[in-house]
Amino acid sequence: MTFLTLDASDQLSGLRSGSLSAEALMAATLDRIDAVNPGLNAIVDLRDRSDLMAEAVIADQATTRGALHGLPIAVKDLVHVKGLRSSSGSPLLKDFIAAQDDPVVARMRAAGAIFIGKTNTPEFGLGSHTYNPVHGATGNAYDPQRSAGGSSGGAAVALAAGMLALADGSDMMGSLRNPAAWNNIYGFRPTWGRVPSSTEGDLFLHTLSTLGPMARSPRDLALLLDVMSGPIPQLPLGRGGHRVSDLPDAAPARIGWLGDWGGAYPMEPGILSLCETALGVFSDLGHRVEKIQPPFPAEQLWKAWITLRSFAVAAGLRIFADRTSELKDAALWELERGLGFSAQDIQAASDLRSAWQRAAVDLFQDYDALVLPSAQCWPFPIGWEYPQDIAGQKMDSYHRWMEVVVPASLIGLPALAVPAGFGAQGLPMGMQIIGPQGQDRRILALGAAYHEATMWPQRRPPKT
Repeated sequence: MTFLTLDASDQLSGLRSGSLSAEALMAATLDRIDAVNPGLNAIVDLRDRSDLMAEAVIADQATTRGALHGLPIAVKDLVHVKGLRSSSGSPLLKDFIAAQDDPVVARMRAAGAIFIGKTNTPEFGLGSHTYNPVHGATGNAYDPQRSAGGSSGGAAVALAAGMLALADGSDMMGSLRNPAAWNNIYGFRPTWGRVPSSTEGDLFLHTLSTLGPMARSPRDLALLLDVMSGPIPQLPLGRGGHRVSDLPDAAPARIGWLGDWGGAYPMEPGILSLCETALGVFSDLGHRVEKIQPPFPAEQLWKAWITLRSFAVAAGLRIFADRTSELKDAALWELERGLGFSAQDIQAASDLRSAWQRAAVDLFQDYDALVLPSAQCWPFPIGWEYPQDIAGQKMDSYHRWMEVVVPASLIGLPALAVPAGFGAQGLPMGMQIIGPQGQDRRILALGAAYHEATMWPQRRPPKT
């Protein structure tokens, strides 16, 4: 794969210096997609090769160059790219062509990215398993017969398999953290509000999901995060963000290991021990790692989460309320629950969320970062809808098996998914490094030091 194995930062350095041309990079990228994507199905709606090669030639001739100039990027199929199909994996939207770019796409376009197509996602992004009736299933980069995770599964697999050097993802309930873990790459859920979402629909109530970068190194995450970040007038709850690129050396940190949240989160065998071994890297780097007790009742977090999540998901799906027979079961479940809540149900969930916010602020007085596994089970067979049980405990919803990501999601904490190594079956796993709101740069710097000490994506690339 030659220069396709390089980080995006190094590819872009070559493009700026002239040692690499956008035309050569595009040709190699498309050749790589032709070679491995048929067996993985990570990239969907790939644009015409001749059109992409022509755009690459134009990029080489340009005199004004942005931060992503000449870099091929495929955008998650929940995000609108002007002129490209945005199906969200649903037959209801299989013919929908976006009329304009979403804000992050407009920023990547202005920075010089060349959009080659889309990355696959579950239908409406629901469930951490990338399959849908429009594009089919995406196979794990390390075993195509197993799940890639989701909902940013296509992006994670494309990065791991060398089809992309940089990708966007989104994360409500671990949607970029779980696939990062399962494909041995990095994903970053930024502090909520740092990266703008769509300016359509409600602008005030739904503060659970965020867009974020995915890559093979924290340095590349920082690069894309700077392009994506910053407030826009249409989004009143957005926040500014200082530049995070040129990550500093990681200052000595106090790290709290939460494990399985005091037994509340069932884990398949091998996950906790693998993460504990990976935590030893931080100790070796001079950071203090301590096992700590759960700072808040897990059941209260879950109660708040499934109420506020259904409330948010139903807001997006209610336009399909007269076409429920065409929705998958998970979407229908969220829609019916979300439409059935009273105002006081929502208030009660928000009260619980507020209590967790206060507890988290107190906890971060003693710790600079918290760590949890990124997933509770290993990548499961691709033909499953979702795991029915974990370690003998039955899952009571299609997403209960991803409960470990809820503490960060519920209050919009920055969370960096880092590779933690491989299990007995040769499958990857990862862990979340979670920080206080606004400490995105410090968490990325901590991840960068870990990356330099481990280099998991470079040491153990998939054999595709």
